[in-house]
Amino acid sequence: MSTLGDVFKRLLVGRPMRSAQLGETLLPKKIALPVFASDALSSVAYATEEILIVLSAGGLTLIHFTWYAAAAVAFLMLVVVASYRQNVHAYPSGGGDYEVATVNLGKQAGITVASALMVDYVLTVAVSVSSGVANIAAAVGWVQGREVLVAVLVVAIIALLNLRGLRESGTAFAVPTYAFMFGIGALVIVGALKLGSGHHLSAQSANWHYKHVQDYSGLALVFLLLRSFASGCTALTGVEAISNGVPAFQKPKSKNAAATLALLGGIAVSMFMAITVFAIKSHVHAATDQSDLVGRHGEVPKTVIAQVGSAIFGGDGSIGFYYLQAVTALILVLAANTAFNGFPVLASILARDGYLPRQLHTRGDRLAFSNGILLLAGFAILLIVAFQASPTRLIQLYIVGVFVSFVNSQTGMIRHWNRNLPGETDPARRRQMKRSRIINTIGAIVTVLVLVIIVISKFTEGAWIAVVAMLVLFVMMRGIRRHYDNVKAELAPTDEETMLPSRVHAVVLVSKVHKATLRAIAYARASRPSYLEALTIDVEPSETEAVKAEWEARQIPVPLKILESPYREVTRPIVDYVRSIQRQSPRDLVSVYIPEYVVGRWWEQLLHNQSALRLKGRLLFTPGVMVTSVPYQLHSSEGREDDSSLR
Repeated sequence: MSTLGDVFKRLLVGRPMRSAQLGETLLPKKIALPVFASDALSSVAYATEEILIVLSAGGLTLIHFTWYAAAAVAFLMLVVVASYRQNVHAYPSGGGDYEVATVNLGKQAGITVASALMVDYVLTVAVSVSSGVANIAAAVGWVQGREVLVAVLVVAIIALLNLRGLRESGTAFAVPTYAFMFGIGALVIVGALKLGSGHHLSAQSANWHYKHVQDYSGLALVFLLLRSFASGCTALTGVEAISNGVPAFQKPKSKNAAATLALLGGIAVSMFMAITVFAIKSHVHAATDQSDLVGRHGEVPKTVIAQVGSAIFGGDGSIGFYYLQAVTALILVLAANTAFNGFPVLASILARDGYLPRQLHTRGDRLAFSNGILLLAGFAILLIVAFQASPTRLIQLYIVGVFVSFVNSQTGMIRHWNRNLPGETDPARRRQMKRSRIINTIGAIVTVLVLVIIVISKFTEGAWIAVVAMLVLFVMMRGIRRHYDNVKAELAPTDEETMLPSRVHAVVLVSKVHKATLRAIAYARASRPSYLEALTIDVEPSETEAVKAEWEARQIPVPLKILESPYREVTRPIVDYVRSIQRQSPRDLVSVYIPEYVVGRWWEQLLHNQSALRLKGRLLFTPGVMVTSVPYQLHSSEGREDDSSLR
């Protein structure tokens, strides 16, 4: 009979699926694109704004450099996408950057990449959901002041959808992602038609000016431009997700993953450049502190994508503007889904390799990596609560991890080509490998530069937290692997384990003479030990005398030993006695039988078996001692069978 908890679980997660049904959960390209691309596509909603915010430090005179920063970001994205297309063909197991770094650069590099990616996935969920909720709060008054609560609920809902399985979550997220793509497509078409017809686009902040402006020249200007480029690189977050999720694709996995990656790159670059072009054409201005922008009637500047939408669709009251705002907020929230598909797979691979607890390698009822999904949701909620769902505070921690993985991946792929080129005899294949090596080399150089700029410019603003988190994860994963290696070494069989013990000294614990005790005595006798005795503790003399009398009256054919306990303890005398037996005959095996009640209600469990639990906890740490629980089912346990643990 199913328990209430099992029924509730079925309602939330759905019916369990057989392992043979794994193929039914695999994704076609049309579903895989929104599942794995929502993070990268949503990044275009704020990447241009990040560039403009950095350049605003120099005032209107530096805005024209937006072209160069955006073009550099677009070029970098194409290079990274081209590189990762090689990754999915060379390493299709789903290890992604972790596998590339481990195979080509060593285990330490692999753990470094894994820790960076895991931190980045958690931040992706926290930043995306917080940013989406902030956009919703701007339009829905009820959400204002409740951002943390709403963000936590959103994370919980996304986690629940993923617990139901990839295909179901993919279908749920496909519509909003395609709706966002349609909205940006409509923006591009309408904007191009207006520009082509000679229409002048004017954003909300077109005629505004900056209060605080600094003069930049020489190296300071170069650093500012590099920093604006690094900020715009937020557009690259999520690009690596496909290489980590190749196992989730339908066959042929590598081919479909590479095709999806190419689609992602083309769409993301096109959307990013289109928004940047229209932002420049409509003279959009942005700043970190809204008070730095001075406009008419004390207006508060909208986000860049909102200003572009208003300029193209014809004001805040247009259907197009509201549609774009709605789907932008939605895609920002759902961008977290990319992390929910990447993190559990990576955690499963790390668990397989012994760097994380092995429970993370197990699939749940719906063939999703449930433990990884719950772990990601828990850490993301912790960050959201700690930073009060503030995108401004969370964004400072962002993109450090993803560029650490980029650098190691690009470097690892260079090593991969260098190792395989000498053995390749096909001229066409050699040319292709050399081209790939050039792409990876360019990617490595650029990503190293970007990583250095990000760390220097954002370290004191919060990036240090991400760096510390990576270091903690790195040390933790090494410790877990060391533990598993030590356990494996200790459990390696030797000749000693095949030798039989000289004797088996069996001890049955007795508190009262009842059915549970008699069953334990019978079971112990059936095992035919070398020596068998019953053991009771004299805590209350009258009760001990009653046990002794009942024992003799029933003529139980097992000697009853009574241990004195002047301090009314039960656990210590038994443990000391068992250890004394083991010390006297080290080659003997001591087997302790403990009668236990099996009850059906949780509160009944609190009323029984507490001494048994304490005893087992102490005896399990005693070498040469075996502990056997002998259950006796009471009436309340009838019909409470729950085989969920066997699924």
